[in-house]
Amino acid sequence: MKIRNILILSAIAIALTAVSLWIGQWTYSWMPPQAAAESQLVDKLFSFLITLGAFIFLGVTGTLIYSAIFHRAEQYDTSDGPPIEGNITLEIVWTAIPVLLVFWIATYSYQIYEQMGIQGPMEAMHIHIPTGMKSASAAPINEGTETRGHGDEENVNILPFEDIEVNAKQWAWVFRYPKTGITSTELHLPVNHRIRLAMQSEDVLHGFYIPAFRVKQDIIPNRNIDFEFTPIRIGKYELTDSEFSGTYFATMRANVVVESSEDYKKWLHQAANRKPCTANNQAASEYAQESKELIKGWATVAPAQAPVVNYSN
Repeated sequence: MKIRNILILSAIAIALTAVSLWIGQWTYSWMPPQAAAESQLVDKLFSFLITLGAFIFLGVTGTLIYSAIFHRAEQYDTSDGPPIEGNITLEIVWTAIPVLLVFWIATYSYQIYEQMGIQGPMEAMHIHIPTGMKSASAAPINEGTETRGHGDEENVNILPFEDIEVNAKQWAWVFRYPKTGITSTELHLPVNHRIRLAMQSEDVLHGFYIPAFRVKQDIIPNRNIDFEFTPIRIGKYELTDSEFSGTYFATMRANVVVESSEDYKKWLHQAANRKPCTANNQAASEYAQESKELIKGWATVAPAQAPVVNYSN
């Protein structure tokens, strides 16, 4: 009987593990396309957490359902249950397992964030690749094709840096390319190049967030913040302000265009030949319209002036 129970529990554990692993792999379809090397790392961490959570949830729920069906009291049975006292071994086990799981999750999460180069807030914020740590860089591939799947290993090759300045204000993104002096309200990036952003805020706290890249960084007023990532998939994505920065913060969006090195150079050349002009700004347009309808004396925050750039989306 004891061997039979052990075999049954082993079979149940194997089945739970298989189902949990399947759910963990399924989570990759919940996310936007993996458009940056960092997205592969984040998705692996997310899949790991979902797999672990599914195993615990299914195990606990299954035990409760089994107990409710096969160990419920008979109808009209109002007698007391058996007087079971504390079990020291059981208490140690169910305390040790969660502690070990928490340390496991914390260690794995820290390793992922280290590889992404995110070290957390510091007095002088400079986010960088730690010495001796593999960076989340993309392998040199054919830029006209799609990148690797989530099962591939991260590459250790460091590709050329592309420096871009990011200026956030209520409510617009402005990108400047120092090598050419070009300014734009649309962020253009060369695929498979390490991107290094120098970010500033003109007014309040803003959040630089590209869901397809799985990267997010708060931009703090009166601080210069460096941030790095590597786009690996050609396409058009969206940058949003992840922090509530005022009345029109929902309009603070920008296109992110990842393109081949050749197309990127062509775009830089075309933008350089454009005469700077005032960009379309949804926040400024909505404010101008709504200010006519507001009751006199109501306090409101006026958007910053629409940016003057070489290229506007």
